[in-house]
Amino acid sequence: MGKRYTSAELDARLKFTLGIILGLILLGTAIGILYGLLFVTQPIGAQSENDKMFFNVLGSIATFITGTLAGILIGQNNKTEEPAAIEEAEPEFEEGQEEQ
Repeated sequence: MGKRYTSAELDARLKFTLGIILGLILLGTAIGILYGLLFVTQPIGAQSENDKMFFNVLGSIATFITGTLAGILIGQNNKTEEPAAIEEAEPEFEEGQEEQ
């Protein structure tokens, strides 16, 4: 069986995974906005209504994801430290007992 992770290690792995996923979503949103601005033909002198609404929605999504990402990565654990006996992963054995 694999190594058992402590709650702090699991929390760190969760934050890392969520940070990567939300960062990729934010990157995809930024690429979508740039693509729409640079390579999609716009009417002369104005922006089409569909594109204006599209950019508003993507802007809202990007703002939400940026705030969520910042909250996850900056967030602190408010838990008190667990006692050392609980953090110890391997049980203690008495003399004469063998490890299974």
